[in-house]
This record gives sequence, structure tokens and C-alpha cells, in this order.
Amino acid sequence: MFAIHQINLKFMFKNYFKIAFRSILRQKVYAGINVLGLAIGTAACLLILQYVTFELSYENFHTKKDRIYRIEQDEYENGKLVTKGVVGAFAVGNSFKDALPEIEDYVKLVPFSSVVVERNNQPLKINKIFFAGSSFFNVFSYPLLSGDSKTALSEPFTAVISETTALRLFGNENAIGKTINLNKEKNYKITGVFKDLPVNTQLKANILLSYASFLKIDNNSESEKAWLWNGCFTYLLLRKDVNPKSVTSKFPAIVNKLTGADFKKYNMSNTYLLQPIEDIHLYSNFLGEPEPNGDYKTVYILLGIAIFIVVIAWVNYINLATARAINRAKEVGIRKAVGSQRSQLVVQFILESALLNAFALVLALLIVIVTIPLFNQLAGQQLSFSLLGTLNFWLAFSALFIIGTLSSGIYPAFVLSSFKPVEVLKGKMVSTKQGALLRKSLVIFQFSASLFLLIATLIIYRQTQFMRQQSLGINIDQTLIIPRSLVGNDSVFTLQMNAFKEELLRNASIQNITVSSSIPGEEVKWVAGGVKLHGADESTGRQYRVIAVDDDYIKTYGLKLIAGRTFSKDLGIHPHALIFNRKAIEQLGFNKPEEAIGKQIDFWEEEYTIVGVTENYHQQSLQASYEPIILRLNPNVRGYFSIKTNTAELDQTINKIKTEWSKFFPEDTFDYFFLDDHFNAQYKSDQSFNKIFGLFTALAILVACLGLFGLASYTSLQRTKEIGIRKVLGASVGEILQLLYREYASLLLVAFIIAIPLAWYTTNKWLQGYAFRITIHWLYFVLPFLVIVFIALLAVSAQSIKAALANPVKSLRTE
Repeated sequence: MFAIHQINLKFMFKNYFKIAFRSILRQKVYAGINVLGLAIGTAACLLILQYVTFELSYENFHTKKDRIYRIEQDEYENGKLVTKGVVGAFAVGNSFKDALPEIEDYVKLVPFSSVVVERNNQPLKINKIFFAGSSFFNVFSYPLLSGDSKTALSEPFTAVISETTALRLFGNENAIGKTINLNKEKNYKITGVFKDLPVNTQLKANILLSYASFLKIDNNSESEKAWLWNGCFTYLLLRKDVNPKSVTSKFPAIVNKLTGADFKKYNMSNTYLLQPIEDIHLYSNFLGEPEPNGDYKTVYILLGIAIFIVVIAWVNYINLATARAINRAKEVGIRKAVGSQRSQLVVQFILESALLNAFALVLALLIVIVTIPLFNQLAGQQLSFSLLGTLNFWLAFSALFIIGTLSSGIYPAFVLSSFKPVEVLKGKMVSTKQGALLRKSLVIFQFSASLFLLIATLIIYRQTQFMRQQSLGINIDQTLIIPRSLVGNDSVFTLQMNAFKEELLRNASIQNITVSSSIPGEEVKWVAGGVKLHGADESTGRQYRVIAVDDDYIKTYGLKLIAGRTFSKDLGIHPHALIFNRKAIEQLGFNKPEEAIGKQIDFWEEEYTIVGVTENYHQQSLQASYEPIILRLNPNVRGYFSIKTNTAELDQTINKIKTEWSKFFPEDTFDYFFLDDHFNAQYKSDQSFNKIFGLFTALAILVACLGLFGLASYTSLQRTKEIGIRKVLGASVGEILQLLYREYASLLLVAFIIAIPLAWYTTNKWLQGYAFRITIHWLYFVLPFLVIVFIALLAVSAQSIKAALANPVKSLRTE
């Protein structure tokens, strides 16, 4: 019996598949529309899911990730939050560890920017250097290829380098025990080589110098007790089963005990919070981040788009399947009449859905494989084909197949299997109001979603363009930047710098040169707190961003001076001269710039004089507000060289600059970039988001229109006799088209009414993240609606015009 039952099941399923294939082959156009729509929707969903998975994977490889937290330092003045930073006080880690048994370990990291190492008598520049505490490899799970993880960073003037750095410096030789000299200043013994850090980590170091080395340099040992000296990342490793909230609640008492008096003196306070290491990439964008982070809003918006697109594709299937119900009614009636059970019919129609979804998934997989490189270029990501071999990918792939088959197949299966054979075979089968209402509702959903996405795409595009086209208040055009010289002592550097500048200014193609500690397009990391008018109470001190500049800075960058004077060699060197921007003097309490000129300022326990005030300018992108900035005169500042050129023959000018650099800085490397490119790089993530959003919006509209095309063709076919009768009675082609268009026009209008408030609310919330933003104009809603109407009309017109032009004799000859 069991064997017979198995044979029957095998025969039954074979028969189901045969019928399903025949049904698909009979309706090639509609099957093709379904497969193409499902494939595009699924491929788009899979691509976005890969991107989302990658963004969510940051730091997930650490074995102790659930216990690792970075300390966030929020700084307050007079009870008002002024800075959220992650490069905080040096005393935090050791102080909290000594006071709280809940903390198992901690590690400090001090960024050291770049170094020059000599290799084969040639200077080699290496970026991404950190001083790291001895417990670095205990807290983090970065693999050490050679060396002892427990002692590699314990001794002063030792270093651990990445495998790529080891290859650059020593080729295939064993790096352990060798010595490297950094910036012609200090020798470091290599005690370990670590595997190149993964892409999905925030700390992409090339060289780790022992933190013990930092404490030996320039008497930095006092930093271990410093609560007002910032510059250190601190990570804590909590013990198992410790609640991080309970640990955070104990921080204020410790801080108040150790440094409360100092904070009170300046009427300031610091709050320390714990950031889970896995949250940093998407939920942290604070002062001092080691690299630009992602944005959780972008990730979840794109995830929403992925869901929209694939749901629209499933909706297409449901719409077309239910629209074709009448055509398959006789098939159902006959099969029921000869003994088919409803359950068997449900299985039959779900199998058809499974076959179409399977074909679509295969096509979707091919699309994903072909488009991953293009998607990477568009999104600025590093997704690889290796992701296709991960368990998560195939789980998503399987989930899309199962959910797609059931969600798109169950409703049509139950509708088709519910037909009564007596009514069907007597020809009494007609469309139900419920079925028509469902199809209309699904079309409204599709176009509400498409219109919402198109409105959002337009507003995102306009905001991105707005930021790039606004006046910055500072001239960054034709400006070549050379990063600061790394080799040589300060006294020699000053002579070299001045001689280098004088030599270049003899060239007619070079207009101006200035040197500064910061350049436009980057956050000013030099923060000064407690700045106040001389003689005022300590509690009036405020926090400012400070840029050390030479006397050519304002002229070179074309800053607008609105009061006082600029720095000038003709007036003699005034080392205690300061120039404030408008925001800074307002924070100081002056309403008019002229009132601030000549005022004495207490600045780092010394007395300085305000000699000028500039108009506000955008130091960073327009996403950030104007910052209170102080320009401090320092003619010997060791910083960026900003070189203004006035020629189109840049290659010759760059070669000239390189020649002079090699002459005056022979032990240093020559690197350069153009400031406008550097500044606009801040908008790279916005532009990538705009392109990705636009691409997948277009795909969503395409999938929706594929369904609309199929639905319109079937609707026109069902109304063939009605159209024939109307034409016989004298209706014109235009009147017939108007009749066919009217239904879709009303659906699009309802979609417009639904999409407008949702799009306005969502985009308005998104724009709140920008200090300088566009105003949402009514055209941003009307234009996308007109585009959707035009596209929908194109999709409907092909079949509607064909139906309207058809000879009524052919459609009525059987009547």
C-alpha cells in the first residue's frame, strides 16, 4: 500500500508540473511579464540586502563584541551641550578601570596620522598610525600572524605592523626584530605582524605603536591623570553578564571625585556614555571619528526600498493571476466535475507560482552576478562575489523564493479553486466586485509606492545639488594642497618652508601660498575650551574651533573681512593676534563685529587680542552648522600648504612644485590633492545614496509598469465585446480611449493623494539632518506625479489603442 501511495504521489506531482508548464507556455506574454518583474524585483532586493548586510556587519567578527564598548564624551558649557566627541580625555580608561570591578580590561588608542619611513634610501609615507595600549589584542580579535599578542605592545618604542606594511618595508623577509625609523626621529622595534584589518572595521591601522612609547615622548606620562586634555580613543571590555547601563550610571561619581573642581571652575561638565562597538559604524558621527561612518537611516531606507520593489513584483503576479481567473474558469470547472478536490487545485496553482518564482530567481541570480561591480561603483562599496557563497545570502535567496511563492500564489490559488463547476460550465461566471476592488487596491499600492519613491528621489537630488552649488564663503577653486611635512625639526622646517614659498612665488602660474593647521573640507580638531573676555568670570568661557594660520591665509582663501584688519607682515608679527568669525564673536556676546575689535581674550591662560572679524564660511559641508572659529596667527605653523594657481597648464605647475619640494624637503614624500575634490568628497555618500535611490526607484516604476501593461492588456481583452458594441453604436476611437484611460486615471489620483503626505513627512524628517537645506516646493510633488501619469499612459496605451482600433465585426461575429 505504501509503495502504491508513493507511486500515486509521484504521478500526481508529475502531472501537476506538466499542467503548470503547459499553462505557462500557453500564456507566454503574461508568464514573461511575471518572470521579468519578479526577476528585477528579486535582483534589486538581493543587491540591497547584500549592501545592508555588509553595513550591519561592522565589527561583528570580534569574539568579545557583545562586551566591547567605546567611550563617548559629551561636553557641556553652562549646561548646554557643545560637543559630542570620541577622542576624549586620557584619564578616562585607567580611572574607570581602577574604580569599577565590572570592567575587565581597557585599551587606549591615540591617532598619529602619517609617518615617513626610509626604504631603500627612499622616503615611504604610511598612513593610519595609532599608539595602542598593550591590551589591544586581548580586547579586539584582530589576528596576529607573528609575535606574542600579550607582550607585543607592552614595551616602549615597539611596533606591530600589518602584513601589507611588512611586505612594503621588508619584502619577503621576516619583519620580527627589525627596526623602523619614523620621521627621522625615533626607532621602533617590530614585535609583531598582524593580518590586514578587514574592510568592515573602523580601525584600519597600518602600524600600531605601543602606548608606552607615547608616554615616553615629550613627557606625556602626565596625560594619565588628564581630564581636560583630549586626544584619546578609549575602549572598555566589560565582564560577562555586566549591564552596561549600570556601569554608565557610576561614571558621574568617579568623574566628580577626580576632577569635579576643575570642571566647576570653568562651569563645564563632561558626560561619559558607552557605545556598543557594533553600533559605531551606523549610529556614530561625532567629533574625532577615525573614518567616515555609515548612516543607519540610509541603510533602513534602502531596506524599505528593497521590500517595496519585491512586493510590487509579487503584487503584479496576484493582479495578473486574478485578472486571468475568468479565462481559467472552465478549466477549473471541468477538473472539479471529473473529481478534482479543491486542495488539489490549490496545490496545482501554487506549483505554477513556484515555477514562475524559480525561473525568476535564476534570472535574478544572473542579474546580481553581472551587476555587482556596477553596484559597487555606484554605491562606493566593496561587495564581492564571495558574498554569494555566504549562508546569509542563500537564506535570503530561499526566503524570497518561499515568501514569493506563497504570497503571490496563495490568494490566486484560492480564488481560482473556489469556482463552482455548475455556474462555470453554464457560462454564468463573471468577475466579482471583490476581485475588481482587490486589483484596484493593489494598483493603487504599486503607484503610491512608486510615486513616493520618485518624490523622495527628486528631493534628495535637489538637496545634494543645493549643497554643491551654494556659496561657501571661502574660495577653494584652483587650490592645490600638500599635506604637512613630516620630517625634520621645527627650527629647520621654518627656514625650509619660507624658502620653499619664496621660490614658488617666483613662478607666474602660482598666485598665493599659505600654511595652516586645517583646510576647508575637514573638521577642525583643535578645540579650545574656556575662551573668554579678559577679566570675565571663568564660567563665561566657551568652546571654539582653532586654526593656526600664517599671515597669507585670509588673502589666499578670499575670506571676507567684516571688521578690523587681517594679519599683515607690514604691521609686524603679532603672535597673540586672533581673528574671529561672526559666529565666534556672537558666542562671545557681541552683536556687532566692530565691538569685538581690540578686545582682550583669555586664551589658554594667556592674553590675546582680537584684531579682525570675518564673515561666516563653510569649513565643512552644508550638513553642518557654522562653527565658532578662531584664526590664530602662527607664521611657523607646520601644516598644510595651500597653493593657489592661476593657470590651466596644471601638469607643468605640479612638476615645478614637486621639483622645489624635493629640493627643500628631500627626506619627505611629495603628495598633493586639489581642494575642491577634497571638499566635494564630503558629499560622496549623499551622491551615492541619491544614485542608488534613483536607480531602485526607476526599477520599482519599471516593475509596476510591467504589471500595469499586463493588466491593461488583459482588461482590454475582456472588454473586447463592449468596445465593439460601443463602436457599432457610434463611439469614436477617442471616446473609447477616454473610457479605458478613466479607470487608471482615477487610480493614479488616489495613489497621488496617499503618497503626498507620506512623502512630505518622510522627506521633511530626512532634511532635518541638514543645517542648510532646501524648502520643499509643491513642484516636487506635481512633477513626479506627471512623470508617473505619463509612464502609466505609455504602459496602458499600447493595448488600449489596439483595442480601440480593432474591427468590431471580429469581436461581435459570434454574437
